Amino acid sequence: MRLLPPRHHATLMAMRIRILGSGSSGNAALVETESARVLIDAGFSGRKLTQLLREADTRMEDIDAIFVTHEHGDHTAGLNTITKKHAHLTLFANAPTARAVQTKLAVRPTWQVFQTGSRFRYRDLEVDAFAVPHDAQEPVGFVFTTGNADDLFAPRRSLAWLTDLGHIPRHVRERIREVDFIAIESNHCAQLLEADHKRPWSTKQRISGRHGHLSNDGCREILTEIASPHWRHVCLTHLSRDCNSLTAVESAMAEIRSRLTGCTFSIVGPGEGTPFLELG
Repeated sequence: MRLLPPRHHATLMAMRIRILGSGSSGNAALVETESARVLIDAGFSGRKLTQLLREADTRMEDIDAIFVTHEHGDHTAGLNTITKKHAHLTLFANAPTARAVQTKLAVRPTWQVFQTGSRFRYRDLEVDAFAVPHDAQEPVGFVFTTGNADDLFAPRRSLAWLTDLGHIPRHVRERIREVDFIAIESNHCAQLLEADHKRPWSTKQRISGRHGHLSNDGCREILTEIASPHWRHVCLTHLSRDCNSLTAVESAMAEIRSRLTGCTFSIVGPGEGTPFLELG
């Protein structure tokens, strides 16, 4: 006997993510579930975001909400144009980030203000917003979860979004241990950063500091320490155009990639994105 799912379950999608762009020139990602279509950050111009969404067969009118990690321009550049044209959007941020972003906006959009460290629901998403160490007002990372562990047709799936952080505190490690998908920054090669002549010493110190950006070695160390069997996909993001390279990232990650044989690794180069990545 062969059991067939009910017809209305035939095309159910637990969750999928498409990174629209990553790096110092702009950051944004599109997350879709059965009941929600949201952006993580909006770090490109309104025109560029519209183009990137069109390439994903999506319109800004189809986006329900934007989750903002922090106020830096490479994560919020498009919000002024977007909020003026699309009043239906809800923006999620903590209070310090919302205040910092609002000063750049011509209109006051609908804000949903959360407390950092809280868990809350938005449609069929469970959202965990947690503090990350970066030189912004109150930067956060996110874990998005949907589905149910005992649901045959809509299983529980989760993704972690970790960009712009100088190191990985214990509370962050615990949150990423059992997710299916991780987007994590592998920002710079320490040797290339040290050798860079374009940046002053103070900027190099900020980038490499504990509230700056995660290096290739720092990213590798945390992935190696946790090496979770739950991970199905690790996406390395926010690469520096001048102080990193695909070769440097591949070299740094070679050993952990060989250990996590059931996990797919992908590297998102500066200014690049990804196709839709399905979480099942």
